[in-house]
Amino acid sequence: MKILHTEASCGWGGQEIRILSEASGLMARGHGLQIICPAEACIYEEGKKRGIPTTALPIGRKNLNGLLAMRRWLASHPVDLLNSHSSTDSWLAALALATLPSPPPLVRTRHISAPVSGNFATHWLYTRATAHIVTTGERLRESLIAENTYPATQITSVPTGIDTEWFRPPEAGERAAARAALGLPENALLIGIVATLRDWKGHQYLIEAFAQQAGALDRPDRPARLVIVGDGPQRRIIVPQIQSLGLAERIVMPGNREDVRPWLHAFDLFALPSYANEGVPQALMQALACGLPAVTTDVGSIGELTRDQAGDETALVVPPENSAALGEALIRLATNEPLRQRLGAKARAHIAAHFNRETMLDRMEGIFRRVVGQGCKP
Repeated sequence: MKILHTEASCGWGGQEIRILSEASGLMARGHGLQIICPAEACIYEEGKKRGIPTTALPIGRKNLNGLLAMRRWLASHPVDLLNSHSSTDSWLAALALATLPSPPPLVRTRHISAPVSGNFATHWLYTRATAHIVTTGERLRESLIAENTYPATQITSVPTGIDTEWFRPPEAGERAAARAALGLPENALLIGIVATLRDWKGHQYLIEAFAQQAGALDRPDRPARLVIVGDGPQRRIIVPQIQSLGLAERIVMPGNREDVRPWLHAFDLFALPSYANEGVPQALMQALACGLPAVTTDVGSIGELTRDQAGDETALVVPPENSAALGEALIRLATNEPLRQRLGAKARAHIAAHFNRETMLDRMEGIFRRVVGQGCKP
């Protein structure tokens, strides 16, 4: 199949990583893949770096220029299917396809749990203009069915899959080696988060929790440190917060890192206190695959990661926007080694069995084949 991905977002996070992973994986299976995005989008350079044909078009805004550019490209580059990812490129793609004599079907991947408008135009976009909707979690799918009354047969949940051979627990000596290579203290209790610095990721609550419980987390031979991997618009809020709490010497902020596995291997605990918009966050999935005991919230489809098929917990879950509960959970993990070991083992097994990359590729390939085989119907 000839598959086109469109992405209007200029940011960098799990959504963009999934597009690239899915595209490169299906390319390896013999399909033709292309990506269209704005020239200033992070995915533009990353796509080219990974050998995925990537074209820059002015589709970062919902305007006539973007619509015409999208239509011209589609008219001169026939594809079997178009997979859109953000609101802007989904609208531009749907309108452009509506003007073509023989348009390919549109698949809309919904990555986040933010509410979808119930107006007539949006209903048209998700039902009439779109052949199939893919969500990155079952709870997102259920919301579209219950809240927006979209047909259940038109929506499939396909959680993002990761390379569980790459994201694996550290072997003997790897944690110490990772810390040495990254310049992290060998004897510290390292609590880590890997996430784009967006407000809904809950960094501010993690910093508050750390400030409240730093003394209780410390031991004479093992001081506690917080490591915040990632960058984004909230840096301008987070840095002053850290300074005002007097934590500059206890919090490490290395920014974005292309390879996060060494950081995950260096951590003792992982936290992701998101309070909105989540699907199934890749960073949490990667941490659990590495066998890290984690604290998180039950937002979006995170619950699909925090309990396995038997209903056993794979991470501690606290209420969102609650730094006190978050701090208490961190102390519970820090002081209970059997709990850390049990959660880490359960988490690793759950992710390896149900959230691996090949399963994601199998399911997406199946959806694409059905949609293409049936024209504009799933």
